[in-house]
Amino acid sequence: MGTESLKYPLSESAAETLFAASGRRLADITTEAARASDLKMEDVQISADTLRAQAEVALQAGYPQLASNLIRAAELTAVPNAEVLRMYNTLRPGRATYVELVALADSLEMQYHAPECARMVREAAAVYKTRDLLQK
Repeated sequence: MGTESLKYPLSESAAETLFAASGRRLADITTEAARASDLKMEDVQISADTLRAQAEVALQAGYPQLASNLIRAAELTAVPNAEVLRMYNTLRPGRATYVELVALADSLEMQYHAPECARMVREAAAVYKTRDLLQK
């Protein structure tokens, strides 16, 4: 899909070409389908491609920070929920050493192909080190 065709809301401008995490077209996720109990949990979970499309819309509208957040969210769709919670706890101040934070960033980049998330964790590790927020 060309980025020139993306407009907010995506449910109107790209419902035929974007898919839920299940692979179901957005156009097929309707209130009628919900009433008929024809939707699964994966049908209402956003896909990485949809998040990237939303990031493109945000970028076109002049919201680069929002676009960056959506790109990181797209990357995190590949990470199991339990692992996201573990990472969240690791990133809390005082919970990890510098080495552990760098290892987390490496895991994000290598195992989950999430370079923007990895970059943010490395940045956090550097800030934690500077501000004495690492595990003692």
